[in-house]
Amino acid sequence: MRDWWRDLNDLVLPAECGGCGRPRTVLCARCRTALSGAAPRRVRPVPEPPGLPSVHAAARYADEVRAALLAHKERGVLSLAGPLGAALAKAVRAGLASAPGSRAGPQDAPGGPLFLVPVPSARRAVRARGHDPARRIAYAAAGELRRAGVPARVLPALRQRRHVADQSGLNSRQRLANLDGALTVAPGCGRLLAGGRVVLVDDLMTTGASLAEAARAVRTPRVEPGPARPEAEPGPVSGARADSGAGSSISGAAFVYLGESWERRGEQWNGPARRRMGRRSGRPTGAVGPGRADGIIDVMCAAVVAASPDAFGMHRN
Repeated sequence: MRDWWRDLNDLVLPAECGGCGRPRTVLCARCRTALSGAAPRRVRPVPEPPGLPSVHAAARYADEVRAALLAHKERGVLSLAGPLGAALAKAVRAGLASAPGSRAGPQDAPGGPLFLVPVPSARRAVRARGHDPARRIAYAAAGELRRAGVPARVLPALRQRRHVADQSGLNSRQRLANLDGALTVAPGCGRLLAGGRVVLVDDLMTTGASLAEAARAVRTPRVEPGPARPEAEPGPVSGARADSGAGSSISGAAFVYLGESWERRGEQWNGPARRRMGRRSGRPTGAVGPGRADGIIDVMCAAVVAASPDAFGMHRN
């Protein structure tokens, strides 16, 4: 009976602090202070990869913060998404406040809606973990921002278009080569991004290679399907394969709000694009909304929960 009662309590109450292991708390007061007690800082890896946007981090990746991130990512302690998301929200606000064109604060920044665009995990990692950590934390951060009056939404617009190696044993140069050209914007998301303010988010920054590649993918001009001609709707392009790309018949707005339910199933948005394109005219994203007239979507900044301690050097802030 004692063992049964202990197991039942573990289902209802958190077993231990994700940072230090103290029993019966998701994250104790000391670990919460280590995570989000200080003001977020501008961080810069050395060497800094080309194209890396301004990045703000809530905490150093060490000790209790490192333990909490690993518990959420690798051990599936999903209750940590709340405090990790709150820390990320603070980093987002700091990045927006220092972004070019901002005035009193994030609410006054010019442009359309605020999109938090998470850096996607590899599909095999999502399957192994049962969730996408950065996306889950992004949803928690968006909730925190909305409660503070910032109209933030999560747009999981990026996907991997090729296999990438595990980065854990790679140095900064190898990581850049490993991720070069690995990400792309999913069809239908370019126009949403062009109509709003884009902040890239992730749980951790070490060398900055992932955020630099995400920024490259968002900024790359692309041609997206224009309005369909009535006669082009009945069928797919001749010879198009059902698994030849990423896309969906779901509208762009639905994609933003339904992403959370897909993430809970550990899935990536991946469907047949070319079968719905027909003979559609294309036009570059950025042609409408506050995006650049040359079709390049701007990235306001990036934000992470934690960064390597070396990236917090005083002389680089």
